[in-house]
Amino acid sequence: MKKFNPCLAAGLLLTFLLSGCFKDHITHTYRLSTPVYKSLNSVRTDMKSSAPVAFTTTGKISVLGNYIFLSEVGRGIHVIDNTNQSSPKNLAYISVPGNEDIAIKDNMLYADSYSDLVVLDISDPKNIKPKKFVDNVFPDHGGYSATMSKDSVMILVDWVTKDTTVDYDPTSPQIYMIPNCASCQYMSSYVDMASAAPNKAVNGSMARFAVVNDYLYTVSYQNLNVFNVSVSDDPTFKNSSTLGWGVETIYPFGNWLFIGSNNGVFMYDISANPETPKSVGQFAHARSCDPVITDGTHAFVTLSDGTKCQGFENQMDIVDVSKLAYGNSALMKTYPLTHPLGLSKDGNTLFVCDGADGLKVFDASDVMNLKMIQHFIDTKTFDIVAMNGIAIVVGSDGIYEYDYTDLSNIHFLSKLSESN
Repeated sequence: MKKFNPCLAAGLLLTFLLSGCFKDHITHTYRLSTPVYKSLNSVRTDMKSSAPVAFTTTGKISVLGNYIFLSEVGRGIHVIDNTNQSSPKNLAYISVPGNEDIAIKDNMLYADSYSDLVVLDISDPKNIKPKKFVDNVFPDHGGYSATMSKDSVMILVDWVTKDTTVDYDPTSPQIYMIPNCASCQYMSSYVDMASAAPNKAVNGSMARFAVVNDYLYTVSYQNLNVFNVSVSDDPTFKNSSTLGWGVETIYPFGNWLFIGSNNGVFMYDISANPETPKSVGQFAHARSCDPVITDGTHAFVTLSDGTKCQGFENQMDIVDVSKLAYGNSALMKTYPLTHPLGLSKDGNTLFVCDGADGLKVFDASDVMNLKMIQHFIDTKTFDIVAMNGIAIVVGSDGIYEYDYTDLSNIHFLSKLSESN
């Protein structure tokens, strides 16, 4: 009789187990996003009024008369008929790939489309069409060679996302990459109210575009750019100056520009030479996201934390700018908040979008002793335009409107959401 050989048995068992493993069919499921490209000529042909689409990622806002223009971050612009503020209507949509900011002069809407400036004729909101394209004026948003054919420049217009199951070989890891496209533009990884004339557009405080008289001022992540728009449908680039890093917002007031950045507020005088803004001072603060507005006497600066800003402050600073003409500004008081972003002021009424903590309304007649009048927690708020008794708020899930004609009875009017 043969003796049991434990070494042989162990070897046979190991061989059996290993062979079983190698026969297993192992798969992994990935969620892959595939870019969709179109030629620059095709993209520009599509920049016109089309049927309204659902909101997905709400961004910057501009209000002109009875119309609201709301950017769909990186994709386009929604056109909203706000004639009936209790029941606004999603009227149309304009495809503008790579869009982040908008501003309006007369009946012309200026929008960025990656590195280009687009001029859209909005005189008929149901039939908006492009009037002019200014190539490559925002180089930090991507760019292309001026010698390239507009049919050879490929523009990222969408992403198609789907779950994909693939065979997995543990001995040969696989790497999935988006194909390179040297000629493609892509989205960077990096959204005097009460007396506003009916035919003058008003932007939210998160804007990076501002129109003052015959000039369009835009800020990028480190530059201030100036365009002459005396002929509103034919802007011409005039000047660019370097501000520093982390520039976020621009707010005009009279002959002043207030520019918010990650680490402070830059203040510029445009009275003497609007084509060459003159620096008159800076208010520095800890690194934070930083929109700013002013009433000419005080600047209201909201600071919030976030991955882009890498800051830890969540507060509102009130700064004395009454002597700005002499280069003087001084911090007056700081108010702690939850996650403040956009803000607006009409007379002595101050509105603050406090992120997930909703909309807060203050009596600001005494800036050293703000008193909360009302607190709405309907939505996660981003930006606001408040004028003539109506507050239009950009929320994470749509547009909210509130009536504040009676400060003792500020009340909700309507919501226009992705499902309307």
